[in-house]
Amino acid sequence: MIFLWLVLASAAHAHEIRPAYLQLNEVAPGSYDLLWKVPANGDRVLDIQPRFDDPLTLTPSTDATEISGFAVYRYRLTGDAALPGTSFSVPNLPNTTVDVLANLTFQDGTRHTFLLNPKNNVATIPAAPSAWQVVITYTRLGVEHILLGIDHLLFVASLMLIVRGWRMLLETITAFTVAHSITLALATFGLVSLPPAPVETRIALSIVLVAVAAIRLRRGETSIAIQWPWLVAFAFGLLHGFGFAGALTEIGSPQGDIPLALLFFNIGVELGQILFIAIILAVTFAVSRLVRIPRAAPIAAAYAIGTIASFWVFERLDAAFF
Repeated sequence: MIFLWLVLASAAHAHEIRPAYLQLNEVAPGSYDLLWKVPANGDRVLDIQPRFDDPLTLTPSTDATEISGFAVYRYRLTGDAALPGTSFSVPNLPNTTVDVLANLTFQDGTRHTFLLNPKNNVATIPAAPSAWQVVITYTRLGVEHILLGIDHLLFVASLMLIVRGWRMLLETITAFTVAHSITLALATFGLVSLPPAPVETRIALSIVLVAVAAIRLRRGETSIAIQWPWLVAFAFGLLHGFGFAGALTEIGSPQGDIPLALLFFNIGVELGQILFIAIILAVTFAVSRLVRIPRAAPIAAAYAIGTIASFWVFERLDAAFF
Protein backbone atom coordinates (compact mmCIF):
# COMPACT_ATOMS: atom_id res chain seq x y z
CA MET A 1 0.00 0.00 0.00
CA ILE A 2 2.72 2.43 0.94
CA PHE A 3 4.71 1.65 -2.18
CA LEU A 4 1.65 2.10 -4.34
CA TRP A 5 1.08 5.49 -2.77
CA LEU A 6 4.67 6.40 -3.53
CA VAL A 7 4.30 5.42 -7.16
CA LEU A 8 1.08 7.36 -7.63
CA ALA A 9 2.77 10.40 -6.13
CA SER A 10 5.59 10.23 -8.66
CA ALA A 11 5.79 12.27 -11.81
CA ALA A 12 6.81 11.08 -15.23
CA HIS A 13 10.25 12.64 -14.89
CA ALA A 14 13.00 12.24 -12.33
CA HIS A 15 15.87 14.51 -11.29
CA GLU A 16 13.70 17.55 -10.67
CA ILE A 17 16.47 19.23 -8.69
CA ARG A 18 17.79 21.75 -11.19
CA PRO A 19 18.90 24.90 -9.43
CA ALA A 20 20.17 27.91 -11.30
CA TYR A 21 23.94 28.15 -11.08
CA LEU A 22 26.26 31.13 -10.66
CA GLN A 23 30.02 30.72 -11.04
CA LEU A 24 32.13 33.83 -10.44
CA ASN A 25 35.92 33.89 -10.94
CA GLU A 26 38.17 36.85 -10.22
CA VAL A 27 40.42 37.41 -13.27
CA ALA A 28 42.02 40.68 -12.11
CA PRO A 29 41.60 43.04 -9.16
CA GLY A 30 38.09 44.46 -9.46
CA SER A 31 37.24 42.31 -12.53
CA TYR A 32 35.32 39.03 -12.55
CA ASP A 33 34.04 36.54 -15.11
CA LEU A 34 30.53 35.38 -14.28
CA LEU A 35 28.75 32.30 -15.62
CA TRP A 36 24.98 32.21 -15.11
CA LYS A 37 22.96 29.05 -15.88
CA VAL A 38 19.17 29.04 -15.68
CA PRO A 39 16.96 25.93 -16.10
CA ALA A 40 15.18 26.00 -19.45
CA ASN A 41 12.33 23.97 -20.88
CA GLY A 42 12.36 24.41 -24.63
CA ASP A 43 11.81 28.09 -25.35
CA ARG A 44 10.72 28.79 -21.78
CA VAL A 45 13.47 30.25 -19.59
CA LEU A 46 13.00 31.51 -16.05
CA ASP A 47 13.19 35.30 -15.86
CA ILE A 48 15.85 35.51 -13.15
CA GLN A 49 19.15 37.34 -13.22
CA PRO A 50 21.74 38.13 -10.52
CA ARG A 51 22.21 41.65 -9.18
CA PHE A 52 25.21 43.02 -7.28
CA ASP A 53 25.56 46.04 -5.00
CA ASP A 54 26.56 49.39 -6.51
CA PRO A 55 29.07 50.41 -7.80
CA LEU A 56 29.58 46.90 -9.22
CA THR A 57 28.31 46.54 -12.80
CA LEU A 58 27.33 43.43 -14.80
CA THR A 59 28.02 43.59 -18.54
CA PRO A 60 27.03 40.75 -20.94
CA SER A 61 30.12 39.35 -22.66
CA THR A 62 28.36 36.86 -24.98
CA ASP A 63 24.89 36.06 -26.20
CA ALA A 64 22.87 33.45 -24.32
CA THR A 65 23.26 29.84 -25.42
CA GLU A 66 21.39 26.65 -24.50
CA ILE A 67 23.36 23.70 -23.12
CA SER A 68 21.80 20.50 -21.74
CA GLY A 69 18.53 22.10 -20.70
CA PHE A 70 20.06 25.32 -19.34
CA ALA A 71 20.14 28.83 -20.74
CA VAL A 72 23.76 29.91 -20.26
CA TYR A 73 24.78 33.57 -19.91
CA ARG A 74 28.29 35.01 -19.53
CA TYR A 75 29.00 38.39 -17.93
CA ARG A 76 31.90 40.56 -16.85
CA LEU A 77 31.49 42.07 -13.38
CA THR A 78 33.53 45.22 -12.74
CA GLY A 79 33.62 48.04 -10.20
CA ASP A 80 35.75 50.07 -7.83
CA ALA A 81 34.43 48.38 -4.68
CA ALA A 82 35.92 45.16 -3.30
CA LEU A 83 33.48 42.28 -3.63
CA PRO A 84 33.98 40.83 -0.11
CA GLY A 85 31.63 42.58 2.28
CA THR A 86 29.04 43.33 -0.40
CA SER A 87 25.83 41.50 -1.22
CA PHE A 88 24.26 40.00 -4.30
CA SER A 89 20.71 38.89 -4.95
CA VAL A 90 18.34 37.36 -7.48
CA PRO A 91 15.37 39.76 -7.37
CA ASN A 92 12.79 37.57 -9.18
CA LEU A 93 13.67 34.39 -7.30
CA PRO A 94 10.71 34.66 -4.84
CA ASN A 95 8.39 34.29 -7.85
CA THR A 96 9.87 30.87 -8.71
CA THR A 97 10.32 27.48 -7.04
CA VAL A 98 14.03 27.01 -7.82
CA ASP A 99 17.19 27.47 -5.78
CA VAL A 100 20.37 29.21 -6.89
CA LEU A 101 23.77 27.66 -6.20
CA ALA A 102 26.55 30.26 -6.25
CA ASN A 103 30.29 29.49 -6.24
CA LEU A 104 32.70 32.42 -5.96
CA THR A 105 36.48 32.09 -6.45
CA PHE A 106 39.03 34.85 -5.86
CA GLN A 107 42.62 35.20 -7.06
CA ASP A 108 44.02 34.70 -3.56
CA GLY A 109 42.37 31.27 -3.40
CA THR A 110 39.43 32.36 -1.26
CA ARG A 111 36.22 30.55 -2.16
CA HIS A 112 32.61 30.97 -1.07
CA THR A 113 29.54 28.83 -1.72
CA PHE A 114 25.95 29.99 -1.24
CA LEU A 115 22.55 28.44 -1.75
CA LEU A 116 19.81 31.00 -2.36
CA ASN A 117 16.12 30.09 -2.45
CA PRO A 118 12.78 31.85 -3.00
CA LYS A 119 12.53 32.71 0.71
CA ASN A 120 16.12 33.91 1.00
CA ASN A 121 17.30 35.46 -2.26
CA VAL A 122 20.13 37.64 -0.89
CA ALA A 123 23.66 36.61 0.17
CA THR A 124 26.41 38.64 1.78
CA ILE A 125 29.97 37.78 0.75
CA PRO A 126 32.15 37.48 3.88
CA ALA A 127 35.74 38.57 4.04
CA ALA A 128 36.92 35.15 5.25
CA PRO A 129 36.29 31.81 3.51
CA SER A 130 34.12 29.14 5.14
CA ALA A 131 34.28 25.42 4.40
CA TRP A 132 31.12 25.17 6.48
CA GLN A 133 29.22 26.86 3.64
CA VAL A 134 30.22 24.02 1.31
CA VAL A 135 29.30 21.39 3.90
CA ILE A 136 25.81 22.79 4.52
CA THR A 137 25.09 23.60 0.88
CA TYR A 138 26.08 20.26 -0.65
CA THR A 139 24.59 18.16 2.14
CA ARG A 140 21.26 19.88 1.52
CA LEU A 141 21.61 19.44 -2.24
CA GLY A 142 22.29 15.71 -1.78
CA VAL A 143 19.21 15.28 0.41
CA GLU A 144 17.06 17.21 -2.05
CA HIS A 145 18.38 15.25 -5.01
CA ILE A 146 17.57 11.80 -3.63
CA LEU A 147 14.16 12.86 -2.28
CA LEU A 148 13.21 14.50 -5.58
CA GLY A 149 14.85 11.82 -7.74
CA ILE A 150 11.83 9.54 -8.03
CA ASP A 151 13.66 6.91 -10.08
CA HIS A 152 16.28 6.38 -7.35
CA LEU A 153 13.55 6.18 -4.71
CA LEU A 154 11.58 3.63 -6.70
CA PHE A 155 14.70 1.51 -7.06
CA VAL A 156 15.20 1.57 -3.28
CA ALA A 157 11.50 0.78 -2.81
CA SER A 158 11.72 -2.19 -5.18
CA LEU A 159 14.78 -3.47 -3.28
CA MET A 160 12.75 -3.30 -0.06
CA LEU A 161 10.16 -5.55 -1.71
CA ILE A 162 12.65 -8.38 -2.28
CA VAL A 163 14.56 -8.35 1.01
CA ARG A 164 13.51 -10.44 3.99
CA GLY A 165 14.59 -9.37 7.45
CA TRP A 166 16.55 -6.47 8.91
CA ARG A 167 19.96 -8.02 8.23
CA MET A 168 19.26 -8.53 4.54
CA LEU A 169 17.85 -4.99 4.29
CA LEU A 170 20.99 -3.56 5.90
CA GLU A 171 23.30 -5.60 3.64
CA THR A 172 21.37 -4.64 0.50
CA ILE A 173 21.16 -0.90 1.20
CA THR A 174 24.83 -0.85 2.26
CA ALA A 175 25.85 -2.54 -1.01
CA PHE A 176 23.82 0.01 -3.00
CA THR A 177 25.42 2.87 -1.05
CA VAL A 178 28.99 1.61 -1.50
CA ALA A 179 28.47 1.01 -5.22
CA HIS A 180 26.98 4.36 -6.14
CA SER A 181 29.57 6.13 -3.96
CA ILE A 182 32.34 4.51 -6.01
CA THR A 183 31.06 5.58 -9.42
CA LEU A 184 29.94 8.98 -8.13
CA ALA A 185 33.51 9.69 -7.03
CA LEU A 186 35.15 8.24 -10.15
CA ALA A 187 32.85 10.14 -12.50
CA THR A 188 33.14 13.42 -10.57
CA PHE A 189 36.93 13.33 -10.84
CA GLY A 190 36.72 12.46 -14.54
CA LEU A 191 38.27 8.99 -14.20
CA VAL A 192 35.29 7.27 -15.85
CA SER A 193 32.34 8.58 -17.81
CA LEU A 194 29.19 7.40 -19.54
CA PRO A 195 26.78 9.37 -21.74
CA PRO A 196 23.78 10.60 -19.68
CA ALA A 197 21.03 9.22 -21.97
CA PRO A 198 22.07 5.53 -21.81
CA VAL A 199 22.66 5.85 -18.06
CA GLU A 200 19.16 7.22 -17.42
CA THR A 201 17.60 4.52 -19.60
CA ARG A 202 19.46 1.74 -17.82
CA ILE A 203 18.52 3.17 -14.41
CA ALA A 204 14.86 2.88 -15.40
CA LEU A 205 15.49 -0.66 -16.68
CA SER A 206 17.12 -1.61 -13.37
CA ILE A 207 13.90 -0.67 -11.58
CA VAL A 208 11.88 -2.85 -13.96
CA LEU A 209 14.15 -5.85 -13.36
CA VAL A 210 14.01 -5.59 -9.56
CA ALA A 211 10.22 -5.07 -9.67
CA VAL A 212 9.93 -8.28 -11.74
CA ALA A 213 12.04 -10.07 -9.11
CA ALA A 214 9.64 -8.86 -6.40
CA ILE A 215 6.71 -10.33 -8.33
CA ARG A 216 8.53 -13.64 -8.82
CA LEU A 217 9.31 -13.78 -5.10
CA ARG A 218 5.59 -13.53 -4.23
CA ARG A 219 4.90 -16.36 -6.69
CA GLY A 220 7.35 -18.66 -4.92
CA GLU A 221 9.96 -18.45 -7.66
CA THR A 222 13.63 -17.63 -7.25
CA SER A 223 16.34 -15.68 -9.05
CA ILE A 224 19.74 -14.11 -8.43
CA ALA A 225 18.05 -10.91 -7.23
CA ILE A 226 15.94 -12.88 -4.75
CA GLN A 227 18.78 -15.04 -3.45
CA TRP A 228 21.43 -12.31 -3.32
CA PRO A 229 19.69 -8.92 -3.35
CA TRP A 230 22.85 -7.22 -2.08
CA LEU A 231 24.72 -8.36 -5.20
CA VAL A 232 22.05 -6.92 -7.51
CA ALA A 233 21.95 -3.73 -5.43
CA PHE A 234 25.72 -3.37 -5.80
CA ALA A 235 25.70 -3.99 -9.56
CA PHE A 236 22.89 -1.55 -10.25
CA GLY A 237 24.25 0.86 -7.64
CA LEU A 238 27.31 1.37 -9.84
CA LEU A 239 24.93 2.53 -12.57
CA HIS A 240 22.96 4.82 -10.27
CA GLY A 241 26.22 6.45 -9.21
CA PHE A 242 26.61 7.80 -12.74
CA GLY A 243 23.14 9.30 -12.39
CA PHE A 244 24.15 11.04 -9.16
CA ALA A 245 27.34 12.26 -10.84
CA GLY A 246 25.32 13.70 -13.72
CA ALA A 247 23.19 15.61 -11.23
CA LEU A 248 26.26 16.93 -9.42
CA THR A 249 27.74 18.01 -12.74
CA GLU A 250 24.54 19.90 -13.58
CA ILE A 251 24.56 21.56 -10.17
CA GLY A 252 28.24 22.44 -10.33
CA SER A 253 31.04 22.11 -7.79
CA PRO A 254 33.23 24.81 -6.22
CA GLN A 255 36.67 24.78 -7.83
CA GLY A 256 39.24 23.74 -5.24
CA ASP A 257 36.61 22.29 -2.91
CA ILE A 258 35.43 19.46 -5.17
CA PRO A 259 36.41 16.65 -2.72
CA LEU A 260 34.56 18.37 0.13
CA ALA A 261 31.51 19.08 -2.04
CA LEU A 262 31.52 15.48 -3.34
CA LEU A 263 31.79 14.02 0.17
CA PHE A 264 28.90 16.00 1.61
CA PHE A 265 26.72 15.68 -1.48
CA ASN A 266 27.10 11.92 -1.06
CA ILE A 267 26.39 12.18 2.67
CA GLY A 268 23.27 14.18 1.84
CA VAL A 269 22.17 11.46 -0.59
CA GLU A 270 22.62 8.82 2.12
CA LEU A 271 20.75 10.88 4.71
CA GLY A 272 17.86 11.32 2.28
CA GLN A 273 17.90 7.62 1.46
CA ILE A 274 17.80 6.68 5.17
CA LEU A 275 14.98 9.15 5.74
CA PHE A 276 12.98 7.65 2.87
CA ILE A 277 13.43 4.08 4.15
CA ALA A 278 12.53 5.14 7.70
CA ILE A 279 9.36 6.86 6.51
CA ILE A 280 8.28 3.86 4.45
CA LEU A 281 8.87 1.44 7.34
CA ALA A 282 7.19 3.73 9.89
CA VAL A 283 4.11 4.36 7.77
CA THR A 284 3.81 0.68 6.81
CA PHE A 285 3.98 -0.28 10.49
CA ALA A 286 1.42 2.37 11.47
CA VAL A 287 -1.02 1.28 8.75
CA SER A 288 -0.61 -2.39 9.67
CA ARG A 289 -1.63 -1.53 13.23
CA LEU A 290 -4.84 0.08 12.00
CA VAL A 291 -5.92 -2.22 9.18
CA ARG A 292 -4.86 -5.54 7.75
CA ILE A 293 -2.68 -4.98 4.70
CA PRO A 294 -3.77 -7.33 1.88
CA ARG A 295 -1.27 -10.04 0.96
CA ALA A 296 -1.52 -8.88 -2.65
CA ALA A 297 -0.33 -5.36 -1.74
CA PRO A 298 3.41 -6.06 -2.38
CA ILE A 299 2.61 -7.56 -5.80
CA ALA A 300 0.38 -4.61 -6.65
CA ALA A 301 3.15 -2.23 -5.60
CA ALA A 302 5.71 -4.15 -7.69
CA TYR A 303 3.44 -4.02 -10.75
CA ALA A 304 2.88 -0.28 -10.25
CA ILE A 305 6.60 0.42 -9.85
CA GLY A 306 7.45 -1.75 -12.86
CA THR A 307 4.81 -0.05 -15.01
CA ILE A 308 6.09 3.45 -14.31
CA ALA A 309 9.70 2.37 -14.79
CA SER A 310 8.78 0.71 -18.11
CA PHE A 311 7.25 3.98 -19.24
CA TRP A 312 10.52 5.73 -18.33
CA VAL A 313 12.51 3.19 -20.36
CA PHE A 314 10.58 3.91 -23.55
CA GLU A 315 10.43 7.65 -22.84
CA ARG A 316 14.19 7.86 -22.37
CA LEU A 317 14.90 5.68 -25.39
CA ASP A 318 12.73 8.02 -27.44
CA ALA A 319 14.56 11.07 -26.10
CA ALA A 320 17.96 9.48 -26.78
CA PHE A 321 17.41 8.32 -30.36
CA PHE A 322 14.57 10.38 -31.82
